[in-house]
Amino acid sequence: MQYRRFGRTELQMPVFSCGGMRYQYKWQDVPLAEIPADQQESLAATIRRSLDVGINHIETARGYGTSELQLGQVLPQFPRDRLIVQTKVSPEADPEKFRYKLETSLANLQLPYVDLLGIHGINTPELIDWTVKPGGCLEVARQFQKQGKIRFIGFSTHAPVDVIVQAIATDQFDYVNLHWYYINQTNWAAIEAANRHDMGVFIISPTEKGGLLFNPPSRLVELCQPLSPIVFNDLFCLSHPQVHTLSIGAANPQNFDEHLKTLAWLDRANEILPSILDRLEQAAIERLGAEWYHTWQIGLPTIEQTPGGLNIRVILWLRNLAIAYDMVDYAKMRYNLLGNGGHWFPGIQAHDIVPDTLKACLSQSPHADKIPQLLIETHKLLGGQELKRLSQQST
Repeated sequence: MQYRRFGRTELQMPVFSCGGMRYQYKWQDVPLAEIPADQQESLAATIRRSLDVGINHIETARGYGTSELQLGQVLPQFPRDRLIVQTKVSPEADPEKFRYKLETSLANLQLPYVDLLGIHGINTPELIDWTVKPGGCLEVARQFQKQGKIRFIGFSTHAPVDVIVQAIATDQFDYVNLHWYYINQTNWAAIEAANRHDMGVFIISPTEKGGLLFNPPSRLVELCQPLSPIVFNDLFCLSHPQVHTLSIGAANPQNFDEHLKTLAWLDRANEILPSILDRLEQAAIERLGAEWYHTWQIGLPTIEQTPGGLNIRVILWLRNLAIAYDMVDYAKMRYNLLGNGGHWFPGIQAHDIVPDTLKACLSQSPHADKIPQLLIETHKLLGGQELKRLSQQST
């Protein structure tokens, strides 16, 4: 395993982390006695495998159902100084509700302290305010930090890049968990801001949200040769030293195997990546056209500027992936979450489009005339199955 300095925490962070939202029994809290023994043993085997290969950063959240409770039966079995443990707790308008959730997390994990606490899902300016205002959630977290129960405090986010940069600019956080990978590089400005503040940078879900890469379309497999799409994406991310660790959302011990192949390439990224990157770009241009490929994002309105809260940028982005790389399954998964994702994945789908109502908000786009029709076509291609976030689904 290779390790990188995790910003001002000075932790030596493995370049891969063991994410805790795939191996738990349920997304809802249930008593420990209701968790099947074989399911608990699978989680324990996953943690053992993680530590055996040098991935000593174990990441979870209060919002991940039974994950913390189950980890609390496993992690205390290992020397505490061998582990880097992170949990995350979402902010509340009432900081006492935040305190209760944080106390629950720490009790579930059964550890004397956690190395990293993330304020979970700072996705809007309002949630920044709930966190950093005097007497807010961060002040509560600092109390636990002074008691030695938390070492470092960061935040996780699915926010637009300007909101992430706003949260970073408070200079109240030691690290950030955010999305950034080959198919979605929008948050690079936030990564640069985090580096200026000497914060650790943790990439969320590079395999699932990064393209359902555990089940890639054959076109993507061919374009990424001689690497697999998983190894290509991992290597792309880690070839940037500003990135410190990538989450592996392991559901079983075998889920680490493909990612670990990346390690052999880390010192040779410049040999292998340029040709793959060029191939991917040319393949996209071949199907989308050069002008659209290079200019489609220019002048697009925000959700707030768009009638009805249409998420034009995301819809067009998913259309691009479906057409350029045959990533239809991924595009459908994300598209059908629109309307049900809340502030984690905001905006609505492109159903019932009235083109004339979009003229004003598209006035700065060089593609204003054709975007309404593209939105209609995208809905026909990707729509039809309402989805919810995993944490909202019953299991």
